[in-house]
Amino acid sequence: MTFALKQESDTFMVTQTYEHQEREQLGLKQESDNFVVTHEESDHSEPEAHSDRKLSCSSPGPESQCNTDTSKKSVKCDTCGKTSVKCDTCGKAFHDKSRLTKHLKIHTGEKPHSCSTCGKRFSQIINLKTHMRIHTGEKPYSCNTCGNSFSQKSTLAHHIRIHTGEKPHSCSTCGKTFTWKSELKRHLRIHTGEKPYSCSTCGKTFSRKSTLKTHVRVHTGERPYSCNTCGKEFTVSSTLKTHIRIHTGEKIHSCSICGKRFIQIIHLKRHMKIHTSRCKTDTSEKSLKCDTCGKTFQYKYRLTKHLRVHTGEKPYSCSTCGKRFSQLIHVKSHMAIHTGEKPYSCSSCGRRFRKKSTLDLHERIHTGEKPYSCSTCGKGFSQMIHLKTHMRIHTGEKPYSCNTCGKSFTDCCPSLNLVLQQVSSC
Repeated sequence: MTFALKQESDTFMVTQTYEHQEREQLGLKQESDNFVVTHEESDHSEPEAHSDRKLSCSSPGPESQCNTDTSKKSVKCDTCGKTSVKCDTCGKAFHDKSRLTKHLKIHTGEKPHSCSTCGKRFSQIINLKTHMRIHTGEKPYSCNTCGNSFSQKSTLAHHIRIHTGEKPHSCSTCGKTFTWKSELKRHLRIHTGEKPYSCSTCGKTFSRKSTLKTHVRVHTGERPYSCNTCGKEFTVSSTLKTHIRIHTGEKIHSCSICGKRFIQIIHLKRHMKIHTSRCKTDTSEKSLKCDTCGKTFQYKYRLTKHLRVHTGEKPYSCSTCGKRFSQLIHVKSHMAIHTGEKPYSCSSCGRRFRKKSTLDLHERIHTGEKPYSCSTCGKGFSQMIHLKTHMRIHTGEKPYSCNTCGKSFTDCCPSLNLVLQQVSSC
């Protein structure tokens, strides 16, 4: 008996539901027949905000944008026959209510999913799963060409363009192409002059967020990058990389003309001017002249430094003892006296030095290099000062004299010291 009643109830519910759907479809069909808009009309006009008219969708895709009545939350597409739900805020339509629910979080700002490690919140669970790979280190997507792995599929797709050379994003102003859309966006600011990032301390504006972040360290004094060899700290990672080459001796930039190598690209650029200037006349090669002594210079910064020899200007001072210097590099070398820092070490014997130039001279002991030679007898020397002292043998110059007996010598030590010892012993 119970089974018969259930069957009858089920039959009644199905019949009632079917009749209700049939009436609803008939009503929508009649309304659609009365107010359908042709393709030609839709090209030239848009439905009014509170109109009861309906537009037919072009293709029955899973998330096709059916033009629906804005006064209703749930409406039916005339072409595909599917009922779509619409966002009351922006008007975007969805065939799946769950997708509308996800979409609404964009407007409400709701982020119900949080990371258990760092607490960062997300609007969708898929975004949280992707984020978790930062903590777990998981990189499930790998490049078939080089083997590099990535945490996101989109990052891998971008990386592959390095191998293919594909640059799908181009600048409409200058035609330059880019691998990533973000690169194009930053590039466009060169043409527009847009600088959306400003410093809250001094008000200076920047076109890139990363540049602003680096600039802020000027005010905070933060130096997050430190050298493992000497402990020196830097505000930018690129400066640290350049600094490390001082210890390793690596010179990655080479001159294409003479082959000379340099640690920094700026040093190579300055060097290249030597070759380009040789194509000019001798008068234009060193066009900057000192008005006091007549010495000429190729670069303005060198003339500025030289002028301090005549003016006696010493704009840089030691914060510990107050001693002043004409050049900043001299202050840095001097500070090592107070700190005891010796960042430069000999790779052969391990001996450490305060100055790079002193290390270079010392290493010639191990290599046997003697770059300075006497033009008269051909004898070689490891240091310029030794050559100058040697030249006095040929010239007969004896600039050092004993105050007691008046005898003259070519060098100050040890000849003069020996005489003084003999005089004191008498």
